[in-house]
Amino acid sequence: MHATTKPTATDLDAALPAPRGRPARRPPAPHDPSLRAAYRLCRHTTRVHDPGIYALIQLMPAVLRPAGWALWAAASVLDDLADSRDAQPAEREARVEAWTRALQDDLAAGTSTDPVRDALVDTALRWHLDLSSLQGAMTTTREDVRGRRFADWDQWRARCTEALVPWVDQVRHLFEQAGAPMTLRLDRHKDYEQFIDGAQLTDILTDLSTDLPQGDLLLPHEALDAFPGVEDDLRQGRWSPATAALIGEMTALARQWLTRPAMTRGMHPGAATVLDTAACLMRAQLDAVDAAGPALLKHAPRPTLVTRTRILAPARLRSHLAWSLTPLTVPGPRRPSLTLSAASPAAESTALRPPPPHPSGARPPRIPADRMPSHVAVIMDGNGRWANQRGLPRPDGHRAGIAALHEMVYGALDIGLRHLTLYAFSTENWKRDTEEITTILEELRHALDEGPFRDLDVRQRWLGHPDKLPDELVQALRREEHRTRHRTALTLTMCINYGGRDEITRAAAALAQAARAGDIDPHHIGQDDFARHLPHPDMPDVDLLWRTGNEQRTSNFLPWHATYAELHFTPHYWPDVDRRDLWQAVTEYSRRQRRHGAAPLIAPRQPSTVPSPAPCPADATPPTTPGAVSAPTGAASDFAKG
Repeated sequence: MHATTKPTATDLDAALPAPRGRPARRPPAPHDPSLRAAYRLCRHTTRVHDPGIYALIQLMPAVLRPAGWALWAAASVLDDLADSRDAQPAEREARVEAWTRALQDDLAAGTSTDPVRDALVDTALRWHLDLSSLQGAMTTTREDVRGRRFADWDQWRARCTEALVPWVDQVRHLFEQAGAPMTLRLDRHKDYEQFIDGAQLTDILTDLSTDLPQGDLLLPHEALDAFPGVEDDLRQGRWSPATAALIGEMTALARQWLTRPAMTRGMHPGAATVLDTAACLMRAQLDAVDAAGPALLKHAPRPTLVTRTRILAPARLRSHLAWSLTPLTVPGPRRPSLTLSAASPAAESTALRPPPPHPSGARPPRIPADRMPSHVAVIMDGNGRWANQRGLPRPDGHRAGIAALHEMVYGALDIGLRHLTLYAFSTENWKRDTEEITTILEELRHALDEGPFRDLDVRQRWLGHPDKLPDELVQALRREEHRTRHRTALTLTMCINYGGRDEITRAAAALAQAARAGDIDPHHIGQDDFARHLPHPDMPDVDLLWRTGNEQRTSNFLPWHATYAELHFTPHYWPDVDRRDLWQAVTEYSRRQRRHGAAPLIAPRQPSTVPSPAPCPADATPPTTPGAVSAPTGAASDFAKG
């Protein structure tokens, strides 16, 4: 269990965690000296390596500061191992690899002889952090030893995401565990990404004097090419007009990325103060870069003490007030953690299992690869009517529909479908009864918490808007997105609080903002430009859109992606559906001729050797597949429902 308290002390004694137990030996006495020394070393390392980060950690509640020191000290140690010039690249790469492997062993043992890793292991086990997300960042740090060159901003941004975001996300998880979540609204996620980009660009500009002598120029060639000769000038340490122009443009770009006031809107005031202060400190750092001139290539500029005090003094007052009024959750007993390797994507893939077979023993049909849809989207309709038909309250129908949702995922994996999108809750559904809405959202959250797809090769994503949704549901959705991001067999997108027109409106607004900022020429906007501003730009077009519940409309569902979708409507209410219905829908799709506006191909007539059938009576109805609006005959008998 977790205890609730209000932290008042800010010294190291109050901040350090309670004594821990070590596996396989007697727990240490209270006030474990080795652990306390480890955290003190982490505090010192953070303060010396990055005073700005240290100042921001001091704005966190006292109970979280040691964990912050441990995380940043570990990141600093890895950077130092990779950047050390007392060894050849191969040896430095081996040092980073050895440190990372040792951390894996330490996590399994629950302790370490290395003080920084010892503090990190204790932090991870005490605060229930999943350090497997750092595996990619550590791999990136190791690979940086071989040199870093970026052709364009996309490559540069990808490296920033891999190297920095996992560490920042660990801090966000600390706030969440303490009961003061640094919640990022989904519609502000782009702001968060650009804020991270601005922080990374600020760091690169500040460290030019140390990176350039080591042969590292970490700006993308796309930026350098706009200033002919500037790369040679920088590598030779020359301050030229081209150099001054480049630095001026880069600092302006970094300021633009860092100025994201909406990012902290609605966030806990203590967490918001940390992020807002970080932005102010980095903008002050950019002012120092601009003011340095030629000295920028000789030493790293820093804001003046007066500037730092002007920013930090009111921030300390605001954060102290926010945390003094906030009951925080402090960690209870430690629990064992997976090793980094056991939780890594490569190892995880070996632990994944196939979906359970259908209870009837039915097997999926064999669909030729060139006839298999890539993306099936489903409107899960009829839950309430299913309940009414049985004399039950409408919310009971939504509870029953969760089993059908599981069946769709199992069936998609069985048949080898790549993308499945399910319409779970629309922006129009808020008009329903409060009890029904509550049941729908609670059932979705319970399904996420129970993790029915935890051991399946399913990447889970969310499409929708966070407004009005419970924070617990938003956090669960984001957690599953992050946890399953490396899985590859099936991408399952849950549309929750989603509206197609709303999605298009927001994409148009983002495109207009990009045009206003000069990032895109409004006279040359194409469909690809619009698609890039949708929430999931990589989502493929819908091949097959299926609706249950005997309704024949698309209800504002994926209008951009479903423009050329084949439509399939069935009378069954959603709770009565299982994977065999999905297989039947896909089988019908495989028999349709898709033309996308082109004229149909007409084969030359061949002489018939089979007698023509007798004409049907005028009032006869051609045979159709039961349950489908326009399904061909001959659905596979091994999965068709009886």
